[in-house]
Amino acid sequence: MHQTRMISFVVPLLNEEESLVALHRALTQAMESLPCDHEIIFVDDGSTDRSPSILQDLFGQDRQHVRVIQFRRNFGKTVALSAGFARVRGQVVVTLDADLQDDPGELPKLLAKLDEGYDLVGAWRAHRQDPVSKRWPSRVANFTVSTLTGVKLHDLNCGFKVYRREVLKDLKLYGELHRFIPVLAHWKGYRITEVPVTHHPRQFGRSKYGVRRLARGYVDFLSVLFMTTYLRRPMHLFGLVGSAFAAAGALIMLYLTALKVLGHAIGWRPLLFFGTTALVVGIQLISVGLLGEMLRNVTFRAEEEYSIRQVWDDTLEG
Repeated sequence: MHQTRMISFVVPLLNEEESLVALHRALTQAMESLPCDHEIIFVDDGSTDRSPSILQDLFGQDRQHVRVIQFRRNFGKTVALSAGFARVRGQVVVTLDADLQDDPGELPKLLAKLDEGYDLVGAWRAHRQDPVSKRWPSRVANFTVSTLTGVKLHDLNCGFKVYRREVLKDLKLYGELHRFIPVLAHWKGYRITEVPVTHHPRQFGRSKYGVRRLARGYVDFLSVLFMTTYLRRPMHLFGLVGSAFAAAGALIMLYLTALKVLGHAIGWRPLLFFGTTALVVGIQLISVGLLGEMLRNVTFRAEEEYSIRQVWDDTLEG
């Protein structure tokens, strides 16, 4: 581990007044065994309890390490993380939730894995201490995302992660995309992995998990799947699906035309409705694909097509 390396903690929070002092103490203790400096950036996402005043006290007690960002209202975890990422000073960034379910004492294990050459190391809550109502939907979601994206991680949505700073500079986060940072990083070509860690039962506050969050996560996953698969070639998706619909519609209409020529009535056949609908939908999808290709061509920026790890070039010297 490099002596000069600095670690930046980014801690998004919402109404976590009971755990903040203990979290600060735990992070400080975890850093005592590491030969590097650190900063703790608390991002208060519109708390309505005593969290703001507690954060102000922590800042007053530990100005060397504590920094606080306070939102005017609740904007969401992705926005809170983005605000923290924009202000980090360390070469390594650590994210974790403020509820102390993730153990800061596991940090050396994640950092050691990062030093093996990885760019992002996630914590895997192998023995997750949460209710079944949270564990099983999470397992289904992890399996689905891993299967469809090729990112073979067991715990994509754990907030405890360690990143190299350049990973975060290379990502555009909005909506609820913080859940899919490993997928977006993998798409950019970064090396990602995970390490099993200890997970504690929730002792403070209450979970922010709910049906609405699950629904938003599903919609955002569709966005991520599109961005990492067809964003650079929209016609491959819309053109393929549209062509299938248009071909099916055309075959149905040819069949009905033949029946009409032979003297059969086709005006009230359900097949006429399906054939017409398939043909129209197919043409519309192909049109959407063409529009997507035109927008892609207009907004094309070559530097966004790749992510460079390192450059060796004698012409850059001197």
